[in-house]
Amino acid sequence: MQSDQPRRIGYVLKMYPRFSETFIVSEILAREAAGEEIIIFSLRPPTDARFHPELARVQAPVIPVGRSSSPRRLWETWREGMADPAIASGLARSLEDLVAAEADEAEQAIAVAHLAREHGVTHLHAHFASMATTVARLAGRLSGLPYSFTAHAKDIFHRDVEDADLARKLRDAHHAVTISRYNLDHLRERFDHRDVQRLHLVRNGLELERFPYLPRPALRQVPRILAVGRLVEKKGFAHLIEAVAALREQGVSVTAEIVGDGPLHEELADQIARHGLGEAVHLLGPRTQEEVRLLLQEADLFAAPFVIAEDGNADGLPTVLLEAMASGIPCIAADVTAVGEVVRTGETGWLIRSGDIDELVAALRSAVGAGPDLRRLTDAARALIEAEYASAGQAARLRTLVDAPTDAPTDAPSGDAADGSDDARAVASTAPSSTDPTPAPVLAADAAVTTPRS
Repeated sequence: MQSDQPRRIGYVLKMYPRFSETFIVSEILAREAAGEEIIIFSLRPPTDARFHPELARVQAPVIPVGRSSSPRRLWETWREGMADPAIASGLARSLEDLVAAEADEAEQAIAVAHLAREHGVTHLHAHFASMATTVARLAGRLSGLPYSFTAHAKDIFHRDVEDADLARKLRDAHHAVTISRYNLDHLRERFDHRDVQRLHLVRNGLELERFPYLPRPALRQVPRILAVGRLVEKKGFAHLIEAVAALREQGVSVTAEIVGDGPLHEELADQIARHGLGEAVHLLGPRTQEEVRLLLQEADLFAAPFVIAEDGNADGLPTVLLEAMASGIPCIAADVTAVGEVVRTGETGWLIRSGDIDELVAALRSAVGAGPDLRRLTDAARALIEAEYASAGQAARLRTLVDAPTDAPTDAPSGDAADGSDDARAVASTAPSSTDPTPAPVLAADAAVTTPRS
């Protein structure tokens, strides 16, 4: 990077803003708070009718990147690119890649390359290793800019992911990021070392001041269970409904609120009706991040009964689970992908086998009857989130990776240094004063935890 050229990061996102992607907003806010300048390129117009209030705090301009509705407009995009000698050279050099790409992706890559140079962008970064990274990679080749990306879950585990395409993106990137130790180990085992030598673990960050620690002195007589996520198969909400029905048959009175919207709404509503749970289980629809934060403060338990969908899609480590742990609400979660890195039975919550409704029922029943022991678990959960998931540490690690030389792997030798844990610990808050002495070894063990996918 030229010394007289300020750092300016161009975020290439499929859609911005997107109601379900609060983690991207938190990341941008943390990087801006650390002094970085961000520009956002949105490849699709937003379709959500509601927006989180945190969006108003983002300073980055949002530049929509259109797609042609006619051959004439497509040709104009190419002509505009050819007018810039640097991009013209990139077009000639990358013609094979552009021809192999989808027409929309090729055109938008040219547009992003042109816009990035026009706005003084020095580095491109995409979220999800799918379409947005395809565009960022091509735009980087056309403009001569380095690019990076963050891989999450569906973009790694879905059956439609092509290994050759993902390997090429990993190999060509200045660096790549993934959000969990599970993902890091999985990708390092799946691909050749040369493809993943610049792959790093940088955990999603939380603005911890927005999630004050409010431990539950006691649960309600009829405990209220909260679950949050899109109404899709991998969230496992059908299992939660079955568990509530089973608990009530056993004489354990609980209620459940499920926040979110999605294609399974009618199916879940029918399931609730079949069990006669209309007064006990409520589908609340979508809620803003602020509304979810308030629900986390009011609920007694948080349930995340994840499953692996038939198409291989699985959750990575949903931000709302981290928010729940930070807020002091006892958590029960299923052991897909990286969840076992934060939820550990007897230490920070209850970890159950994915798809096992009997285990879910038993864990919920255990949590309802846990009494004073809940405080020990939630203290340890909060301490872990403070040490490993503070947004300031995430921003510092991302900045370090961007600043690393382009021509050398940015891999640390081994251990926690390779995943940014030292950065996170350097900015971690102090654990609650009443925390049980056991959380310290919990944190130390974090880097070594791996979890089976099912």
